[in-house]
Parts: sequence; C-alpha cells; structure tokens
Amino acid sequence: MRFSLAALLALLPAPVMAEVPRVVTDIPPVHALASLVMGDLGQPDLLLDRGANAHSFALRPSQAAGLQKADLVVWIGPQMTPWLDRALDGIGGKAHRLDLLGLQGTFRRNFGEGPHEHAATEGDHDHDAQADDHGDHGTQDDHGDHAHSGLDPHAWLDPANALVWLDAIAAELSEQDAPNAATYAANARAAGERIKALDTRLASDLAPLKDRSFVVFHDAYGYFTGHYGLTVASSISLGDAAAPGAAHLSEVRAQLIEGKILCAFPEAQHDPKLLTTLVEGTGTRIGATLDPSGSSLEPGPDLYETLLADLAGKLASCLN
Repeated sequence: MRFSLAALLALLPAPVMAEVPRVVTDIPPVHALASLVMGDLGQPDLLLDRGANAHSFALRPSQAAGLQKADLVVWIGPQMTPWLDRALDGIGGKAHRLDLLGLQGTFRRNFGEGPHEHAATEGDHDHDAQADDHGDHGTQDDHGDHAHSGLDPHAWLDPANALVWLDAIAAELSEQDAPNAATYAANARAAGERIKALDTRLASDLAPLKDRSFVVFHDAYGYFTGHYGLTVASSISLGDAAAPGAAHLSEVRAQLIEGKILCAFPEAQHDPKLLTTLVEGTGTRIGATLDPSGSSLEPGPDLYETLLADLAGKLASCLN
C-alpha cells in the first residue's frame, strides 16, 4: 500500500505550540512598549482606562479577574500605581511581576534633583531599595496628598529607559515562550531603533530651547527635561491631588511677573483655571495641554513614540 507524503505527515504527532503569555500592563506607555515587543504574536491588556488618573485608579471586577489569569504583569511599580500593588498582593495568581523601575540599568531620579543626578547607583535596584522608595512615596491612604519627595516614578519620559525596558520585556517573554524568543528579540530591536531615531530628532529640535524657562502644572517632567536639557522654572502643583499652598503660588506668581518665563503649560486631568489666573497680566504665554502619561492618546504600539513627540512639539511650539 502506497501513501502520499501528505498522508504520512498527517500520521505524525503535531508539534507542540507554546501558548503566548497573557500580559497585563498598568499605564499606556508601558502598554505601548509591551505591544511593540509582542508584535503580531499577541496583545497585552491595559488596565488604566483612557483619561483615567494613574495614581488613583480603581480596578473593575473584570480587570481583577484578568489579573488572576495573567502570566506576566509589566508595570512601572508601586510608586506610580499603588492600586495595582495592593491588587496583586490581594489577588495572588500565577503572574510574574516585571517592575520596570526596579530593573538594573533603569535611570532613576528623585523629585527635585538636577538632570544628571541618580536616585540610586546603577545596579543598586534590589528589593530593599524598592521597599525604601515605596515607603517614601506612601501608600494609597497618604497618596492623595502625594507631596513630591523621594523617587520620581515618571521614568518612561526618558527614552533611554525605554530601551532598557524593551530588552527586559523581550527577555521575560522569551523565558515564558521560548519558541517565539527570536521574534520577541527582533521586535525589541526594531522598536529600539525607532525610539533612538526619534530621540535623535527630538534632541535636535529641542536643543535651541535649553535656556528658555517655562512653568508646568505638575512636577512630572524631570526625566524628559533632564534628558533634553530643558529648563523648568517651577511647577504650580507639587502633588498629584493636593491643592498648592498660597505661599507656593505667590512664589510662582512672582517668577512670572519677573518676565523671564516664556510659557506656562496646563496638564491633562487638571483644571487650567488656576494656571490662567496666575499667568494673567504677565508676559508669559499659555502653551498647549501636556499629557505626561499619554492618558488622552489612543492606546497601542504607537503611543510611546507619539507621547514623546507630542510633548516635544507642544513645548517647542510655545517656546520658539
């Protein structure tokens, strides 16, 4: 009896195909980086709703159920999304946690530091350091005041960190899904090249603006301004939820009256009325609304690059 090749192959056992890990992310920039690494193999889940506040988000029951099924949670860390820290501790589940702020090679800075100061020596990102940072930044109960001291968690605004994180995400996915390791690595390399090209262009565009002072609404831009050498004169609000004090507002107003601050920028999720009042009668221009977490942008693999370009474009438009 003769069999065709197709028939013989049909008798062989089918190769075992590894299942692509189920990935959950906390905020849009992290979701974008994970999406870039996964590519066509899968789509990570994004917990933060569009337009929601990253610091005070509340999980829906369906999202909590999704966390229990996750294989990998990629997140900034408890300093930025403490609600996820508590959810993971309470829910348990099988997911491995990739804390991006805690990774070796991540550049970390404290609030109030200059552009080249580090929150910790590179490589000194052990569990004790992370615990100390979490303690400085507070739990959810005191996170409402969120006085900005200790570790600044807005580290995605430094594109050099994104390059570190792309490789880390690819390595973690490859460990869980070895058959697709080459694809994850290739996707991370390709995304890294695009981000490096964007970084070079933004550095060129922003270089003429280094000595032009501006005011932001919220102290969230230190990684971005430090990376590109920009000059932030002051922040109107020193916390994410607490109203700024009268003494601080008087200081900001005095700076504006001096006439050396070119622009003041409102921010997504914050009422611009206070900024408008402070600027009134000064020579300071009001710039476009900044969105440091990308909460107003369309989620997906393009969001990270769109976020950086959007920030740079809005700053340049007003400061030029």
